[in-house]
Amino acid sequence: MTSFVDKATDLVGPADLERRFGSVDRAYGHVVTDTLRDCHVTVVGLGGVGSWAAEALARSGVGQLTLIDLDHVAQSNINRQVHALDTTLGQAKVLAMSERIGLINPACAVSAVEEFVETDNADALLPPTSDVVLDCTDQLSAKVAMVLLARQRQQALIVCGAAGGKTDALTLRYGDLRDSTHDALLARLRSTLRKRHGFSGAQAKRVIRMGVNVLWFEQPAHRPVSLPASAGISMPLACAGYGSLVTVTAAMGLAAAGKALDFLTQKKAS
Repeated sequence: MTSFVDKATDLVGPADLERRFGSVDRAYGHVVTDTLRDCHVTVVGLGGVGSWAAEALARSGVGQLTLIDLDHVAQSNINRQVHALDTTLGQAKVLAMSERIGLINPACAVSAVEEFVETDNADALLPPTSDVVLDCTDQLSAKVAMVLLARQRQQALIVCGAAGGKTDALTLRYGDLRDSTHDALLARLRSTLRKRHGFSGAQAKRVIRMGVNVLWFEQPAHRPVSLPASAGISMPLACAGYGSLVTVTAAMGLAAAGKALDFLTQKKAS
């Protein structure tokens, strides 16, 4: 199910927009809010990482957001997901996040897509008009589908690694998928892309860049005592028994939004 909420821009006048987002201009040292109002970002996965990314983009004045997730808000989400409140329990995450964004920036046009991204629907679900796509999912198949689609479209994509089992937000890193460490999900993504889809591996005694921008925590995952060593091999971390902290998931989501903002402001300026 897809719903589109187009917030009338006349509800938020120029003076109000300046009060809300003028600080963004001052942070960059020049006017970027006009640019960001014309930008479109898609956030796939509205969990502990994606919900914070969407929140940050809305609070930065991005004019159009597409939110994709089929899940609903549960009590177990309250410790780390920004839209998870007593008042939103049972609500579709995309709708809870859309309503929250409407209270932050009524001028933001939000498309809420209640679906999980899969191999056979990625092309239909991810708008080709998006300037940047943020992959905040924990499913390998979804990540592979988005990487392949982004390569085909030459669309900007930022892939978030796993945050489950991590406790130190200061170990967050950003770079090429080739360089990620201590992240089993990204390791599987890297292997799949190389073995099945022709992405670069070792050549002439060096490993060249894969051209996939990723965020990861350079910290070994803390495995609960009750978690078998074989757990999590084929399941998302959130479902395999790993714990998660808002201090870590939010840090990754905010960093993903920050990288998207850098891309948007630099692209439009060039």
